[in-house]
Amino acid sequence: MKKNLFYLFALICSMSLFTACSDDDDPVYPIEEELAGTYKGTLDIELDGTSIANGMPKNITIAKAGNNIVSLELKDFSFMGMNLTIKLEKCVLKQNGTSYTFTGSQELNLSDIGKCNVDVAGTINNGKVEADLNIDVLQLGQKVKVVYKGTKLTGSESSEAKITSFVFEGATIVTEQPVIDDVTGKIAFKVIDGATNEELAALVPTIAISSKASITPATGIKQNFASDVTYTVIAEDGTVKEYVVSLAGRQVVMKYPFDEWKSVGAGKSQHDEPVEEVLATSATAASLLWLYGIEGFPLYKETEDIVAGAAAAKLVTMDTSAKMNSLVPAITSGSVFTGKFELDLKDRLNSTKFGISYDKKPAYFRGWYKYTPGAKFIYGTGATKPAEVVERPEITDECAIQAVLYEAKDAEGNEVILTGHDINTSAYRVAAAVLADGTAKAAYTYFDIPFTYVNGKTYEAGKEYKLAIVCSSSKEGDSFKGAGGSTLWIDELEIIGE
Repeated sequence: MKKNLFYLFALICSMSLFTACSDDDDPVYPIEEELAGTYKGTLDIELDGTSIANGMPKNITIAKAGNNIVSLELKDFSFMGMNLTIKLEKCVLKQNGTSYTFTGSQELNLSDIGKCNVDVAGTINNGKVEADLNIDVLQLGQKVKVVYKGTKLTGSESSEAKITSFVFEGATIVTEQPVIDDVTGKIAFKVIDGATNEELAALVPTIAISSKASITPATGIKQNFASDVTYTVIAEDGTVKEYVVSLAGRQVVMKYPFDEWKSVGAGKSQHDEPVEEVLATSATAASLLWLYGIEGFPLYKETEDIVAGAAAAKLVTMDTSAKMNSLVPAITSGSVFTGKFELDLKDRLNSTKFGISYDKKPAYFRGWYKYTPGAKFIYGTGATKPAEVVERPEITDECAIQAVLYEAKDAEGNEVILTGHDINTSAYRVAAAVLADGTAKAAYTYFDIPFTYVNGKTYEAGKEYKLAIVCSSSKEGDSFKGAGGSTLWIDELEIIGE
């Protein structure tokens, strides 16, 4: 079949001159005024009555070649790897009312396939053209029919044929939405590592294209993205651009939905903490503050105001300045992080041991948050008693949400553990995804932050790393600065890695 198709198109491309059927009086027709121009249409091809191409978009150009003669040209036509040009240089017109017809015939002798008889007939009427080519390939005993239908353009139509947006809305298996490369015509996306072919075949894209253009397949139609899918965009003037949508890779999702909680402690120290063993919180130390007449905790299980699932985490900054002493800080910010909390009464910042082992290359840090800052911002850095705490009413508290990838071993092979002292400054940091806007958010707000590499570092496959997710209701809580009552809600946190 492929050989036959090649012969077919070789045949079409070689038709540069048809023997015309002309009237002796050679009439003069208004070709330039009415007929000449570019026509936007489609091409159908049949081989021995079997359709092998249907509705293929393409333009033809009709030009004056004589008083009653036109030329037809279909150029830059790509099909099955061949770039073809069809040019009929002499087609003689006959007028029938407002309609014009053209006919011609020719015997061709082509290498490899021998003699062919070709008949051409067409009609131009009221801005529309139809052209039929009937080709008898004698040596192969096959007949080919080519049909073109098109409508004349005004010349003011847009030539832009672009996909401007391509997304899989609400597709839980998609980890990286499609990225459009207009230069190459490629669109690539990524999915979770466990996505099945059935799930890929059920994806439905939402597509935006250039104004007044059309696209095939249409937006909102399910396609099987388990293999490449080709989209064809046709501009208003018939310009055609193809895009190939491909699965670029699979990614691993590490997710913290905060749906499961456990009760920790007893009596007045009893509080809730996430079930995930890799998650730690400042609530462990704060559970002892009742001994100093301080009530409440910096972390709560939230079951009413959530994004999805059964629960979310609510982090609250506690103003403990009125009771502060050598054991009670000026503030206790609510925090959740990956790692461990090991209380160090002599060095509070050393209590937070950030990070867990991570063997992927992190790509994105995603999740949902909302935030309400407290009313009174205070400076408690270095304070040892309530009188030394400074109020700063001109400052509004902000939250902090970040993920940090860092080297798990030093040059001598010793374990590296970042703490509250150096999580933001350590030379072992490799990459970070940091929430830029920690200001008030009345409703849950989605964040999707790419990891960026620090100090010119790169990810090295085979090297040991740790990943720290750190969320705090007061951005400067590690310096004992913040506002009592500042509240951060977080839900559905994800790390996307490769």
